[in-house]
Amino acid sequence: MVLYKFSDDMELNNAPLYNSLLGKLQKDILTGELKPGQKLTEQSLCKTYGVSRTPVREALRQLETDGLVENILNRGAFVIGMTDQDYEDMFELRKAYEIQAVKWAIERITEEEMDKLEETFEFMEFYTLRNDIEKMLTINTGFHQVIYEASHNRMLQKLLSSYQNYLKYKGADSVYEDNYLATVLEEHRAIFKAFKDKDVKAGALAMEIHINRAKERKCE
Repeated sequence: MVLYKFSDDMELNNAPLYNSLLGKLQKDILTGELKPGQKLTEQSLCKTYGVSRTPVREALRQLETDGLVENILNRGAFVIGMTDQDYEDMFELRKAYEIQAVKWAIERITEEEMDKLEETFEFMEFYTLRNDIEKMLTINTGFHQVIYEASHNRMLQKLLSSYQNYLKYKGADSVYEDNYLATVLEEHRAIFKAFKDKDVKAGALAMEIHINRAKERKCE
């Protein structure tokens, strides 16, 4: 059996320079390293991130499209960031799309994808027993990614991956309660069981409960 490996840096390290820079800028904006209202100049970004002007220009264009940066005529690019209301709205949108994704995924999942989902859940169990929060968070992301892929809807997969990337920084400095990993594991167990039972209704309910609780944990 080929193990399904997870790494936060795996895609980034193999991506073009532009994607690497874009990921770093997104993270720095969403974590507040780059603050709302801060001006972003090509020269300063080139120096800070050790890149040339071309990837900086491309990244700034994408950040503007994503709504994280505003380019004001004759003044330059400024950080917008994410407000509490932005996060609130994004959680609600993510919940609706996650529920639809799990419905389609239960109906459309292939045998290979089901094997990947099962293996991912087994990793979640393993790292819960080891009380490894960092690994668990990474694999949690992987579990949802398998569901997005199994929905066999590319637009939905891209949208949810984007939401997931933004929301992972909300409450990133949270202090986790002692029962955090066990609680998250049981939420995913309910989702996984729905896949095993091919129960679309149960899967939608389990996902809704999970996303609601995830929102509460992020906003604590």
